[in-house]
Amino acid sequence: MSGELEKLMDGNKRFVSGKISPKNLPARRAELVSGQKPFAIILTCSDSRVSPEYIFDVSLGDIFVVRTAGNIADSIALGSMEYAAEHLGSTLLLVLGHEKCGAVNATCAGGRAPGNIAAIVSEIAPAAKAKGNNPEQTVPENVKCVIEKIRKKSAILSHLETEGKLKIAGAIYSLSSGEAKPL
Repeated sequence: MSGELEKLMDGNKRFVSGKISPKNLPARRAELVSGQKPFAIILTCSDSRVSPEYIFDVSLGDIFVVRTAGNIADSIALGSMEYAAEHLGSTLLLVLGHEKCGAVNATCAGGRAPGNIAAIVSEIAPAAKAKGNNPEQTVPENVKCVIEKIRKKSAILSHLETEGKLKIAGAIYSLSSGEAKPL
């Protein structure tokens, strides 16, 4: 496990145990006025129950968070992650899926999705199909598919990974226990 991933997992252990580290947010905010250097990028779901800053017990400026329903890596999300890795120097990209994901459940249930929700469903559909539309199995499969898409669709991120300047990993968050488990 990379140092950055280990740092996130240590923070998650604190979160799960309820022993959150103290933070002086006004002082930290003042430090960050001159710039940011987040050590990790987290691509996660827009679900309001999945807040990476809490889940990994980090402070302002520590992580660069990109959120889309179903943790989808569309061109906007990819550009955001590229910016964090290339310009801000983040050395870890973690794709964080979660149990009971509404986007995954909707995809596995089938049927027609209204409006732009159909775009989300179409992105998750290959993972759902690969796992027989089983939501529990689709969540980790979707994370794996998103990681592969990142590598395939972002020359910047895949190049940084190949050079050893960026680690790309996946994890699944449990709503019930609060634990984030690396894949």
